[in-house]
Amino acid sequence: MITDQISSAGTSIWLDDLARSKITGEDAHSLPHRIAHNNVVGVTTNPSIFNSAISTGSDYASSIEGLKGRSVEEVVQILTTDDVRSACDLFAPIFKSSLGIDGRVSIEVDPRLAHETQKSIEQGRELWKIVDRPNVMIKIPATLEGLDAISQLLSEGISVNVTLIFSVERYVKVFEAFLKGLEMRVAAGKSIAEVTSVASLFVSRVDTAVDAILKKQNSPSSTALLGKAAIANAILTYQAFDLLSSTPRWKALEANGARIQRPLWASTGVKDPTYEDTRYVLELVAPNTVNTMPQGTLDAVIDHGVLGEGKLEAQYANSQSIFYALEEVGVSMDTVTDELEKDGVKKFADAWNELLTNVGKARIR
Repeated sequence: MITDQISSAGTSIWLDDLARSKITGEDAHSLPHRIAHNNVVGVTTNPSIFNSAISTGSDYASSIEGLKGRSVEEVVQILTTDDVRSACDLFAPIFKSSLGIDGRVSIEVDPRLAHETQKSIEQGRELWKIVDRPNVMIKIPATLEGLDAISQLLSEGISVNVTLIFSVERYVKVFEAFLKGLEMRVAAGKSIAEVTSVASLFVSRVDTAVDAILKKQNSPSSTALLGKAAIANAILTYQAFDLLSSTPRWKALEANGARIQRPLWASTGVKDPTYEDTRYVLELVAPNTVNTMPQGTLDAVIDHGVLGEGKLEAQYANSQSIFYALEEVGVSMDTVTDELEKDGVKKFADAWNELLTNVGKARIR
C-alpha cells in the first residue's frame, strides 16, 4: 500500500483535520479507520478546521447547550480542548509504541496572539495544562514574536508544533529557537528526552502566490517556472534541516537525549486543479519528516498515488536554480513569503473570530 511505502521511507502521515464525528465514527473517514488502515499516526488542527467542524457539526449542539452561563471564549476553549484530548487518547497507543515520536495531536494558541510573545507563552501553558496529555503539541506561529515563545515553552517541557513557516530563512530561525529552548532546559538541569517539536512549512500557498505573479508576467521564462516554487522551497528547507542537524550544537543536545525537530509539510492540498493532486505529498517523501494532509489529499494518495525513487538530496542544486530563475524574472521570494505570513495570520484570526461568532449565535437560538 502506498501509505506503507511513505511511512517506510521516513515520512510520518498525519491528518490535517479533526471533528468529533471523526473521533467517534466508524466509517472510512473516521480516525479509528485511518489509524488501522491508512497509516495515520497523528493529527493537526488549526482555527479554520475547528471553525468548520464546530460551526457546521450537529454533534456539538448539545455540548454548547450544556455550557450556558459560560462566555463564548470559554465555550470554544472547552469544545476544542475536549476534542483534542479525546484524539490524544485515541492516538495514545501509537504515542507509546513510537516512543513519543508520533501519536501527536496539535492545538493552536489563539491566532490573534501571533504577535504577542508573553500572551502566547501564557496560553501555551494553559492549553498544555487543560488538555493534560503527554502527546499534545501546542502550535505557535513562526512570527518573529513567536520565536521566544517557542523557546520558552520548550524549556518548560511543553512540546511545540511551530506553524505558519513560509521561508527557509524563517525555518532556520525556528530551528535556532528549538535549540535555544532545549539548551535552556538542560541549563536548568531538566531532561530533554521527552520534549518533541515539529516545524511546519506551508507548501501549496507558495505556488498559489508565486504562480499568480508569473501568470501576470506571461513570458516564456515566467511560464516555465509555474508550479515549481513551492516544492523547491520545501526541498531547500530540507537541505537546511540536513545542515542544521549535523552541527556540533545539535549533536551536543542529541547526546543529551534530545529528539530532532522534524520538518512537517503543511498546506499539502493542491489549490490549482491543473496540478497532480498528490504532488505535495509524493514529491516530498524523505527521512525524518511529517506530512499532514487534508482528507481529500490523503484519499487521492491512497487511490492513485505512486511513489517515485528520487531522493530530496539529489534535488538541492536544481531547487536552488529554480530560486535563481525566479529572482531573474523579478519574483522576490522574501516579499512573497512575508506577505504569506501576514495573510496566514489574518486568515486564522478571521476563522477564529468567525467561530466565536457562530458559537455565540448557537447559544441564543
